[in-house]
Amino acid sequence: MESLLYTSLPSLISLAGLNLVALISPGPDFAVIVRNSLVYSRKTAFLTAFGIALGIVVHVSYSLLGLGFIIKENAWLFLGIKYLGAGYLLYIGVNGLRAKKKTLALESIHHMRDISAFAAISTGFLTNALNPKCMLFFISLFSVVISPDTPTFILLIYGLLIFVETLAWFSFVSFCLSGKRTREKFNAFSHWIERVTGGVLIALGAKLLLAV
Repeated sequence: MESLLYTSLPSLISLAGLNLVALISPGPDFAVIVRNSLVYSRKTAFLTAFGIALGIVVHVSYSLLGLGFIIKENAWLFLGIKYLGAGYLLYIGVNGLRAKKKTLALESIHHMRDISAFAAISTGFLTNALNPKCMLFFISLFSVVISPDTPTFILLIYGLLIFVETLAWFSFVSFCLSGKRTREKFNAFSHWIERVTGGVLIALGAKLLLAV
């Protein structure tokens, strides 16, 4: 087993590096994390990060199991997921644009409105799981680092690495943006945060919808 890990180390390093670059690049996941971190509680921000990591598990699972090839080769299935993802981004984007100003005193910041744990996790999960760009990214990524004779144990290590790295990155972003002082500073114009990120999500959704 140690020899397997040693021989797979270059692939693990490459996988971690490429995934980190993709995570840092701005996209729907980052926009949702920024919004939920600044507008809601730190707990909600962390749960959103967890939801995104769960969405990654979906992409990793079908890619490692070979279903990614099937989805890639069936245009109708890929288009269906693409339209679902675009529609969801447009939906949460429009909700963001409709955000209204909240008149909360700074001392009552801990009593500000929040969303449920389920809503936080599902927002992160659906934003990532319905993103066809993530689908193509992981299909392409794993087609480079795995082969038909790659041991199941190594495949599980690959999947765990991607999950942990995703959760760690977005949890870090959540922690940096969801502190009490940070949210106090943004409290007066949190509705504009929702509107701006809503606009970004609508633009991303429209771009996804119109992409060939």
